[in-house]
Amino acid sequence: MLHELLVLLRGTEPNPIGDEFTQMLQESHKATIKAGKIYFGSHVEQQKRNKLHERDKRVNKLQRKIRKRVLVYLAVRSNAPNLLYCLVLMSLVKDVERIGDYAKNLTEVGEFCHAPLPLSQLADELRDIRRGVESGLAGAVEVIGNSDKDRALVLIREGMDLGKRCDSLLKRISNSDHDAGTTTALVLGTRYYKRICGHALNIISSVVQPLHKLDYIDVEEIPEDDLEVTPAVVS
Repeated sequence: MLHELLVLLRGTEPNPIGDEFTQMLQESHKATIKAGKIYFGSHVEQQKRNKLHERDKRVNKLQRKIRKRVLVYLAVRSNAPNLLYCLVLMSLVKDVERIGDYAKNLTEVGEFCHAPLPLSQLADELRDIRRGVESGLAGAVEVIGNSDKDRALVLIREGMDLGKRCDSLLKRISNSDHDAGTTTALVLGTRYYKRICGHALNIISSVVQPLHKLDYIDVEEIPEDDLEVTPAVVS
């Protein structure tokens, strides 16, 4: 669905909406990587936070540009029948913008836990989830660029598995004997990575889901043929 939508709105401008959407997603991906380094690091320089905030501002600026382009497109009477698709794009750019927001939130967790996260099974699990989320965002950039349905299905399964792992980790953290600051940092980090993953799944779902099921992902409803070529990821 997304591929047809971006082609529809591409036009002949030097910086078409499709390119701006991809750039926006790339910026949010980079912000998430930078935020992870800050979150898991032992010392956070204000300069690094400032750079991430500047990246977040670029994402917000791109969001406004895309909104403006869509509104201009809809101002032409003959484009009115494509209103629903334009609304979908508005929803997707909001998902990308929220990823940048949660990345920024990750950098603020250090205010609750000034020491680096301990070398524990819980922290190691969160580090592995971080790698999965960052890999999923990188994959999202690829599937949006080439509308790779098979790859999108793989990423959806991996993302759903990461979400379940986050839920399980939260329960284990609540029963741990970590101090209050470390517990807070682990809970917030897990929640933020789960939300980043959720918004990434919303974006990826646009490659395989029809308009009325956007943001709704149910593996049981994916055609059996797709299940055969793309096995589900099991934790």
